[in-house]
Amino acid sequence: MTQQGSLTAEYMEGPAALRAADAFGLVYAEAFAEAPHHETEEEAAAARLRFPAQTRRPAFRAALARTPDGEPAGMAYGWMLQPDAVWWDELTEPVPDAVRREDGRRTFGLIELAVRGPWRGRGVARRLHTALLEGITAERVLLKVHQEAGAAAAAYRSWGYRKIGESRPPAAEAGADAYLRDVMLLDLPTVAGAARG
Repeated sequence: MTQQGSLTAEYMEGPAALRAADAFGLVYAEAFAEAPHHETEEEAAAARLRFPAQTRRPAFRAALARTPDGEPAGMAYGWMLQPDAVWWDELTEPVPDAVRREDGRRTFGLIELAVRGPWRGRGVARRLHTALLEGITAERVLLKVHQEAGAAAAAYRSWGYRKIGESRPPAAEAGADAYLRDVMLLDLPTVAGAARG
């Protein structure tokens, strides 16, 4: 658990995250209702319904930021990409096979990272990211970010991510707003080097 000021960012594995599902759902619904996402209550409810199954994914890990009185301030979660992961298939331009190869241990997919409005600009997202990835054995982290989410993309770049392409949500997710997302990759050379050493 990391602490700064009055907020804590707690690392969780699947069972603990599932017990805190309401907190994750609250952060998700509030953060993604705003621009540029404009998710509806129905979309937030669908995300809540998906969450229990997501917590059972291979190597699922999460982080939850709370105030001293327990109010959720931000959340992050993801899991290791498996050999049959479709993320690479969603790219608008293909990448080399050496880049897209997955074995269940190579790439951590950062699915969501969000901070509620009152706690933005205080380093909460960075603390969540750090707590989420602490001790991870992946070689790299992959994420997708809405192209109009400029502040989020700028934060990811400042943390070492680089854009490697663009993707479009699959038809099942796209609805009327089939916006493009930037696909960003963060290499974790220290961890990868230690694993090889």
